Amino acid sequence: MVSLSGGSAIPAGSKASATAGTVLITGASSGVGLFASKALADRGWHVVMACRDTDKARRAQAALAIPDDRVTHLQVDLGDLDSVRHLVEAFHATGLPLDALVVNAAVYLPRLKHPERSPQGYEISMATNHLGHFLLIQLLLDDLKRSRHPSRRLVVLGTVTANSKELGGKIPIPAPADLGDLAGFAAGFKAPIAMADAKRFKPGKAYKDSKLCNMITTQELHRRLHAETDIVFTSLYPGCVADTPLFRNTPAAFQTIFPWFQKTITGGYVSQALAGERVADVVADPAFAVSGVHWSWGNRQTKGGKQFSQELSDKASNPETARRMWDLSMQLVGLA
Repeated sequence: MVSLSGGSAIPAGSKASATAGTVLITGASSGVGLFASKALADRGWHVVMACRDTDKARRAQAALAIPDDRVTHLQVDLGDLDSVRHLVEAFHATGLPLDALVVNAAVYLPRLKHPERSPQGYEISMATNHLGHFLLIQLLLDDLKRSRHPSRRLVVLGTVTANSKELGGKIPIPAPADLGDLAGFAAGFKAPIAMADAKRFKPGKAYKDSKLCNMITTQELHRRLHAETDIVFTSLYPGCVADTPLFRNTPAAFQTIFPWFQKTITGGYVSQALAGERVADVVADPAFAVSGVHWSWGNRQTKGGKQFSQELSDKASNPETARRMWDLSMQLVGLA
């Protein structure tokens, strides 16, 4: 089922500025996606909140006092490629333009003993976090190309745990992100295969690998399309949002200790609201209109700290790996 609300254009009398536009954000019913929706609506943008549970999204919207005329609700399950296709059809039916796309939704299931599968038979973390978004990007690229916004952008939420150039990406538990030679993708990525490298299933690594794919996708989009289209392709790590609902499937003790640890020991903690503001900046601020950049504010938060371009590991930036991942992903989502 598809759920819609909102008009076909930014309503007259809204507070939209001359540079505000329309942005679609996945996973916008909670966490960083929700607060990014709030921050962008406050800037005058019209936000398409693409979520699995649209009733939950409406309640969250109301709780943050996001005006109804700044929001359109669309239903999607990113783990189901058919649902992604229905989302694109529903978006086109609204008549809205697309000026920015924010790839945010993710699942993290570190306690799984055995892989869960998507309706298409793919391991669920990779299916949701990477393949669903990869298909969505491909199906909406023409919309971004048609946009008349002065700075069209595609923004991907990355993670420090998938970048081995940073300390968080070097942690060997359960294993660092590593796609290997993508043998699992090449073999069709269906049972009994559950990992991109076709090795033994490790749920925590499956999440890291899927986020590595997200960041690789951004880099490959930049290489393939930026010069031709002027679309700005970027990713970001907004800081450690230690109390995000992303961690709802971790042990209860972890959900208590991890935020405390990040706040008092590492200094890496970032609130959901601040992370949402940072996502909004990457979408809307002219200072972030640089394609091919992975934005970061560092692993330790300092008052007034500014964004910088974070170096990505060879695993995330190697063009040969990126081309192979792209081609295999196109096959897995049914576009090649």
